[in-house]
Amino acid sequence: MKENILCVGETLMRLSTEMGKHYYDTTSLHLHYGGAEANVAVNLSNLNHQTTYFTKVPDNQLGRAAIKHVTKYGVDAKNVIFGGPRMGSYYLEAGVGARPTTVIYDRANSSVSQLTLEEVNVEELLEGKTMLHITGITAALSENMSEMTFQLIQKAKEKGLKVNYDVNYRAKLWSIEESAAFLKRVLPYVDYLSAGKLDAINFLGIQQPGEEVTDELGYYYNEIHKLYPNIEIIYSTLRNVISATHNTLQGAIWKDGETHYSKVHDMDYIIDRIGGGDAFAAGVLHGILSDKEPEYTINFATAFSVLKHTVYGDACPFTIEEAERIMTRDARVDR
Repeated sequence: MKENILCVGETLMRLSTEMGKHYYDTTSLHLHYGGAEANVAVNLSNLNHQTTYFTKVPDNQLGRAAIKHVTKYGVDAKNVIFGGPRMGSYYLEAGVGARPTTVIYDRANSSVSQLTLEEVNVEELLEGKTMLHITGITAALSENMSEMTFQLIQKAKEKGLKVNYDVNYRAKLWSIEESAAFLKRVLPYVDYLSAGKLDAINFLGIQQPGEEVTDELGYYYNEIHKLYPNIEIIYSTLRNVISATHNTLQGAIWKDGETHYSKVHDMDYIIDRIGGGDAFAAGVLHGILSDKEPEYTINFATAFSVLKHTVYGDACPFTIEEAERIMTRDARVDR
């Protein structure tokens, strides 16, 4: 069967200040469309994979513009439902130096959060798909969305799809206890998991290792696999925040009991960090879908994420060749 990755989530409007502007002094905002699963669908399409996106947006100009944003990159959005009260949105004040980026959500009662189980034909949505990608953000939107996320994951596993789940915890959407309960419910059906050290500790109750452990992240990943042996691959980024516009980034991927790390990238002038994690996830999935070795996969995914930090907006518009070019090289004039 030809690959077709189904991504299910909420499309959001992002309204951002200019870098160096405070909310109090802002008279105009930059509009971008995005969302965790929508970004992964777009990014995978840019990497030459067939993707399908499902959500619900209001039947107005904003909702249709949001879907056009996705389809212009080649993503199939024919199953999107138009209806409901409003687009979810959030306001972002861009951080600079020691001042961090801040986010104010305005997504309560959005169209997708009001989506009912009766509106979704899960069997039809999964038909012809080979992988499901979904995150904890979607599950956190409402009780209905939590149940729909679970049903999609469970049914996808029954139908033989690979399931990629990104914990993607957002404290402004639900509590640690709520996220932990949901995570334990879905992990028996997950093949690929995006999670880090804090996820292992806070949501799965894994104890910290002793001093004899030399690979701390590898320890947590091995412990997760002991709890859920169905999980084949676990991955995450290791980010060091020097300032809002200067970070280092390293990727890690666990497979067959071994953890592989990318080189450390020094990002000393970040344009836009939003969507960097989704670019990383898409890069990992690209490596998996292309049957690449873990070393290539993690270096490619990290490089792809680094490129995302250099452009405004949620999507990562770069090609496979552009990401491969910086896997081992520094920035230089391309001529």
